Amino acid sequence: MTVLLGSAAVAFALVGLIYSVSSRRAPRNVLRGSDGSQSVVPDVRQLHLSQGAGQRVVAPALRGLAERVRQVSPQGRVESLSRQLELAGLTERYPVELVLLMKFALGGAALAIWLLTPLRQAPFAIPLTALAVFIFFFLPDNFIIKAATRRQLSIQRDLADSLDQVTMSVEAGLGFEGALERVVGAGSGPLNDELRRVLLEMQLGASRSDALRHLADRTDVPDLRSFVFAIVQSEAYGLPIARVLRVQAAELRDKRRQRAEERALKIPVLLIFPLAFGIFPALFIVLLGPAAIRMFRDLGPGLSGG
Repeated sequence: MTVLLGSAAVAFALVGLIYSVSSRRAPRNVLRGSDGSQSVVPDVRQLHLSQGAGQRVVAPALRGLAERVRQVSPQGRVESLSRQLELAGLTERYPVELVLLMKFALGGAALAIWLLTPLRQAPFAIPLTALAVFIFFFLPDNFIIKAATRRQLSIQRDLADSLDQVTMSVEAGLGFEGALERVVGAGSGPLNDELRRVLLEMQLGASRSDALRHLADRTDVPDLRSFVFAIVQSEAYGLPIARVLRVQAAELRDKRRQRAEERALKIPVLLIFPLAFGIFPALFIVLLGPAAIRMFRDLGPGLSGG
């Protein structure tokens, strides 16, 4: 009897196992609409399990580690780095926590190279290792600062032309938002990306003044700040925006011409060093070299005889 009962239990267990594996169960998360239609809600657990191990395990671990690195970093340094990432337009692609983790990883890699290789026995190993750790730790800051500088210069260079287009569009009868849409659709670049974000903020319910102030906060271009201030003041006091845009466009063109003239005046000063250390020595060698050779050849016998 015991053997029969055990065999029956094993048989029922096998049947249940086969049924649970091979059968297709109806989805439980089914929503019925008012018209009788049915819609299946995705299972969050299945969606999570369908992701790779990197997204389910590695990415959360890295985020947690990056958050701890941010907590131990100086607050002022974190804010400065976050500001540089915002100016470079890399906030969404590289969060500040990821950059801090990268900085510590590069510094730790430089230290590990010194500890795990025979370099620690070389002379001046400790000062050179400290210098390498310092360079690797601040290497991401250098790239971010350069990217932020290039982006702000690009915004400053394109601002005058974009403002001319906005002015012509407003004077032709378009509204300010329509003129911005026309400029955004006609070109590309960092300034167009920022103007597109201004339009998105206004579409989401932000006022024109708030969206423009956010634009000024995200950039570090004095000309753009003065433009935003003029538009906000014209809206506050009810001034005609077309006249304000015309004045701002003329002022930006004058400033761009002055900057070009200033760079042109700096060229002679910058040419002194290549002339003094590169062109003049080669010119002296070409002009005075044959004369010096002939002089030593003619005076050589006389000097040796004397």
